[in-house]
Parts: sequence; structure tokens; C-alpha cells
Amino acid sequence: MPETVFEVDVDEDPADQPDPIVNRWHPDVPPAASVEPGDTFRVEQLDWTGGQVNNDDSANDIRDMDLDPNHHLSGPIEVKGAEPGDMLVVDILDLGPFQDHEWGFTGIFDQENGGGFLTDHFPEARKTIWDLNGAYASSRHIEDVRFPGLAHPGIMGTAPSHELLEEWNEREQALIDRGPEDETAVNHETRGDEPPLALPPEPNDVLLGDMDEDDVDEAAEKAARTIPPRENAGNCDIKNLSRGSRVYIPVFVEGANLVVGDLHFSQGDGEITFCGAIEMAGFLDLQVDVIKNGVEKMGTDYAMFKPGYQDPDFSDYVVFEGYSVAEDGTQHYKNANIGMRRACLDAIDYLTNFGYTREQAYFLLCTIPIETRIAGIVDLPNTCVTVSVPNECFDIDIDPDTLRDGTSPTGRGDVAKPS
Repeated sequence: MPETVFEVDVDEDPADQPDPIVNRWHPDVPPAASVEPGDTFRVEQLDWTGGQVNNDDSANDIRDMDLDPNHHLSGPIEVKGAEPGDMLVVDILDLGPFQDHEWGFTGIFDQENGGGFLTDHFPEARKTIWDLNGAYASSRHIEDVRFPGLAHPGIMGTAPSHELLEEWNEREQALIDRGPEDETAVNHETRGDEPPLALPPEPNDVLLGDMDEDDVDEAAEKAARTIPPRENAGNCDIKNLSRGSRVYIPVFVEGANLVVGDLHFSQGDGEITFCGAIEMAGFLDLQVDVIKNGVEKMGTDYAMFKPGYQDPDFSDYVVFEGYSVAEDGTQHYKNANIGMRRACLDAIDYLTNFGYTREQAYFLLCTIPIETRIAGIVDLPNTCVTVSVPNECFDIDIDPDTLRDGTSPTGRGDVAKPS
């Protein structure tokens, strides 16, 4: 087993971990561990909420969650010899839940506390608990579903430089100041009370690892939230970033200072409920290397990766199409966000034909490794987005031909609600 360079304890508060947790991006966070290029090592991780969710049948913990301290991440890990302008190479060797913690969760957040991609259709908190049995996931909250997960870290990134951090803060604040007047933000006009367009630095519940306490307050005023992906990769939530993948991430500070976390047992493209994967605590085994002057050599300022080809072997899909036409019939110009919403909503309504509630169907689109594509982007005014749901993940047949006789399956229970 690789040497563990970062340890966590799922029974302890995030502030009392064996190694100090981070929940913001900042260049001055001291490394929690150091490794050499070529080293193989293990990084343990809390779930993204820091243990706020219980394995029970109530969604009170989702409804009442404190979002300010999330994500709870492991690192930074210094890679000796890495310098700004280099490319960090990270091989994902293995990952999974802790042996005594083989369960995960998915949540729909309340519209007043986090919301989600379809929060106007699903405004109330809900939760599903998943049993993780080897490669497979199943749930007491959703019947007749069992599927192989595509485990991956939701977050993997390097520390920003001071200059890059300042650029992030300036451009995201400028977006907030402009407001949702442009076409790409149209959903904020039509969906009622929404979160802001971006999240500026928030000094509440800031965790900056082993940074000197005298420096934390000043750093917290500029430290960036880990919610969006950026030039350092970060919270990309790419389901195919799984075992065997090789990731290339630009280096912005001495030592690269790699941070990882937000482990997912499985996820559909888009992670659409916001807490939209099967979230878990667990371990991640990595090997690292450095390409000197790699940003210039490779001609890219952003991260890239090679998949590990560990995808489940699905071949029987039901595919839903969505276009740039809002639910109220308003035509928009090549808006893939609206196309994705329409495809997801059609898929949700379709799955209710098989006895699932709309909430259960929403959870299934989040956690089954569905495939989402921008199928067509050149044909104005509509962008075509597809959502492909694999039939093999169900113990029943969801093929459209099964609906021809007009029979309706019985109900399949329900997900956890606030008690």
C-alpha cells in the first residue's frame, strides 16, 4: 500500500483532523506534506461537507447544512522541484471509500440554501443514501437500480499565484457587478430567487491548513472559494477522471501545492443537483511527475487529461434531446444551459412512467454515469444537447417499446425528506 501522506478521521470534526483541512485557494497555505517526482502516495479525504450528512432516512442534514465551510479538502502536497510554468503530471492509481465507511449520499438542496440546476422544479431538500458494494452502488431509497460507479475526485488542483488569485477575484466580482443581463445568464432571470452569479471571497469558516493564525484573517479576505473550476483545474467534477487517468495541471507556485478532495463514487455528466454525485469519504492513490516548462511545451494554459478507460461498458441507451427553448416557450440563441435543462426535465418525466417519483428520477440522472453531449452547436438559433441514460443500470427495462401496452408499474418508494 502506498505511504499515506495526508490522514483524516471521519469521526472527528474538520477542525480537529490529524492533518489540517483546507477549504479555500490561496498561495500562502503551507504544504501539509512533500513528495518527490515519481513518488506514489495515498491521500485520505473527508466527504465534501466534512461529515455533515448522516446515513439515515431524514433529509434534515441536507436542509440545514452549513455551506460556508465546504469543500473540505486535503493538502496542499508539495511536489519538490516544481516551478511556475511547469506542468504537474498526476496519475490516478486507485481510489475508493474507507472499508468501514462504505456508503455515500446524494442531496437535493433547498432553494433557500444552495439550490441546484433545477431548483425551480425541485425547491425542497431531499436525500438518497447509497450502499457501496465493491464496484456497484444501490440504494434503499430507489428500487430496481444497481450500477457500476465511475469513481473520481471532484476536485484536483494546484495553488494559484498571488497574481492569478487577484485576477480571479477581479473578474468574478465584475461578473457579479454586471448582473444577469446577458443571454448566458438568462436562467437567473426566469427562475426566481437565485444565488449570485459568482462567489467572492467569504471570510466565514475559512480553513487554510497549517497557516499561522496571525495570517489567516488577512488571507481569508482574498482566498478564493473552491466552488468553480478555474485555470488551476479545481472543482471540475469530471466523471471520467477515474482510475488510470493521467492529469496535466499548470503550476503557478513553487512546489505546485496540489490539493484534492470531493470524492465521488459515481456521477452523471453535469452533477446536476449541486450535491449531485454519490459523495463519499475515502482514499486516493496518486503518482506525480513534473514536465519542466510544460505550459509552453504543451501550448496550453489550462489543465487536460487522458482518461483511464475504466468506464462501465454500457451500450443500451435511451437518449433525450434538449434545445435552446425555455419551458415557457421563449426562444434563446444557442443556449446550451437551457438545452441541458430541457433534456433533463424530459428524462425525469419519462422515468416517472416506470414508477419513480420525479425526485428519484432527478437523483438517477445525477448518480448513474449518464453521458451528456453538445450534439449540435452550429445551427442557429438552437444548440442541441443530449442526455443518454443507460438501460443496463436498471433491474427493469426502460426501453420506450415497453410503454406501448400502456401498463404502469407500481410505485417505488421515495427518497428521504426532512422530518
